[in-house]
Amino acid sequence: MFEWLKNSLEEHVSLTKEEWEYFKNYFRPKRMLKRQFLLQEGDVCRELAFVEKGSLYSYTVDSAGNKHVIRFAFEGWWMANLHSFFTEQPTRLNIEILENSELLMLDRKNHDKLLEELPAYERYNRIILQNAYVALQQRVENALGLTAEEKYDRLIEESPAFLNRVPLNLVASYLGVSPETLSRVRGNYNR
Repeated sequence: MFEWLKNSLEEHVSLTKEEWEYFKNYFRPKRMLKRQFLLQEGDVCRELAFVEKGSLYSYTVDSAGNKHVIRFAFEGWWMANLHSFFTEQPTRLNIEILENSELLMLDRKNHDKLLEELPAYERYNRIILQNAYVALQQRVENALGLTAEEKYDRLIEESPAFLNRVPLNLVASYLGVSPETLSRVRGNYNR
């Protein structure tokens, strides 16, 4: 464990061996099974999760009971509800385990302590948040301005392995299209 986290850090910042040992001691390993909830609507998000193995997804449920997938997280990605984490307000999101997963959990107290005591972590955190914001902005622009075909093309282009790991009904929800529309798009795509 910790291989993906170390790679993620080294991709953005440099740590000494001592800093790495100090840093990783603030994380709590957690194993979760498919279909378990990391976070449920109404809870307060108290920890950030880093995915070492497996996958998760976040979603909301509307009044008709329909899931609306917000994002996925695979190895090397972070997952949390940042609004709830930073404001300590109850979340409207659910975060569910998609595949059996091994996570590294970081609570708010330890997150804040690392930000204060380890400048490399503060820089890493800034870069990760910048990248998350850019990805969110791109996702909104795609949702508002692209056809179903264009959304699917972008998904295939940016994350080809995605479709091998995510059920098609969740892919459809993520793209903001019906399962029938996704089926039609995929049928046209494979011709």
